[in-house]
Amino acid sequence: MQLLTELIKIDPRSATPVYLQISQAFIQNIREGRLRQGLKLPGTREAAALLGVNRMTVVAAYQELEAQGWIETLLRRGTFIKAVVPVLSPSRLSRHAEPTGFAEHTGFTFDRKKIVGVTTSDFPPTGKLIFNDGFPDIRLAPVDLLGTAIRRLSQSAATRKYLWYGGAQGTLPLRQTLAELLCDTRGLAINPDAILITKGAQMGIFLAASVILKPGDDVVVGAPGYDMAELTFRQLGATLHRIPVDDEGIDTQQVEALCKRRAIRLLYVIPHHHNPTTVTLSPARRMHLLHLAAKYKFAILEDDYDYDFHYDSKPIMPMASHDGKGNVVYIGTLTKTFAPSVRLGFMVAPPDFIRTATSLRKMIDTQGDSFVENAIADLYKDGTIGRHIKKSVKLYKERRDHFCDLLQTALGQHVSFRVPSGGMSVWTRFPGIDLKEVSKQAFEKGLIINDGTTYDTDKVKYNAVRLGFASLNEKEQDRAVGILKGVIGATHGGM
Repeated sequence: MQLLTELIKIDPRSATPVYLQISQAFIQNIREGRLRQGLKLPGTREAAALLGVNRMTVVAAYQELEAQGWIETLLRRGTFIKAVVPVLSPSRLSRHAEPTGFAEHTGFTFDRKKIVGVTTSDFPPTGKLIFNDGFPDIRLAPVDLLGTAIRRLSQSAATRKYLWYGGAQGTLPLRQTLAELLCDTRGLAINPDAILITKGAQMGIFLAASVILKPGDDVVVGAPGYDMAELTFRQLGATLHRIPVDDEGIDTQQVEALCKRRAIRLLYVIPHHHNPTTVTLSPARRMHLLHLAAKYKFAILEDDYDYDFHYDSKPIMPMASHDGKGNVVYIGTLTKTFAPSVRLGFMVAPPDFIRTATSLRKMIDTQGDSFVENAIADLYKDGTIGRHIKKSVKLYKERRDHFCDLLQTALGQHVSFRVPSGGMSVWTRFPGIDLKEVSKQAFEKGLIINDGTTYDTDKVKYNAVRLGFASLNEKEQDRAVGILKGVIGATHGGM
């Protein structure tokens, strides 16, 4: 416990016996929170070696602390600071020491407004049903096979090099695997140099936007749109231009009209299952955007986060697969495929852009988790992830159908929605319903649901919310919709 050498200073010239200096220093640091209650202390031999004193001196100090009720020795376990320590008056332990505790505020100034405020959250509470934003069912994730793959790699001499620093762009095995996969499934004729591995799609959005944008640049986003992307662009000082999203995706005619008035630097688009409306960008509009990007020299940030999850038809090829001008930066994620905590995503772009983005990524996060990256590559190669996706798509389609039937049957007179062709959520409008009150009361009854304000702008209040169905089995869906029906009936009547 090297910390003791920093916290306990012995003055050989002091008239106070050394053992008392040690015990008083312990008490002072316990009171000031530097040594936490319940902490296991080093044995007397180890502590004596650290402090450079005789072992019997430490024995005497520990005896003094135990006599005063600050520490306790448990048989075959060791010596611990007591969970409940003595209550003493806040008098000085010495003329130099004042009990202060850990500071609540900085002693220096910083601009809180420099960082755009983002609502953060902890892990979801247990015991409650959740209509999330559209996440996979983590109970289906093959985490045992991932663990087996990691253990196998960790025992191989050939892969021990991945314990070193390196691989800011991502490990070559994963980039090679993804290059083949993206070519076979999405028509992206790329090599590993065109891929950067990220910690999820959000890191990819931040890195790409940081490389492309400077303060004041004009950025086009869909409305309603994905709030975390918009917050990222605002953090970088961009000016946002919101273009309406209809049943065919973002209105590219309005994009073209805007390009004639403003020097657009970046257009952000979600081609499949737009967040939040779940609509898919039509092929005609995709080609129109590529034409506009080439003509007006702006970048397209194509966030294809939900590509693998289609239920009614085959997915449309990404714009990046038709881009011969180098205008598209393509973002994808493995989070939806596996589990949210497996923070793996990827960026595909011309190699010169990837090299610059990799340099920025290294400043933020030196490298990814090499063993996890290589283990995921192995799971792709042996077909594990392919089988998992196929199984999940079949199950999620069944859950989508059941959920939409439930919505129509139980809440049809209070909601409007369209059955999504893919993805993991239903964009649901609640005309005339106070979603804030519904969210509050539903929480009290065991259901967590967004209050809808996330998607609103200064000009438009959608009074709608994404209802994630994939992570709830049919019985859980029944209960969740039942709670929602009861709350709306109690607060708005007519149920």
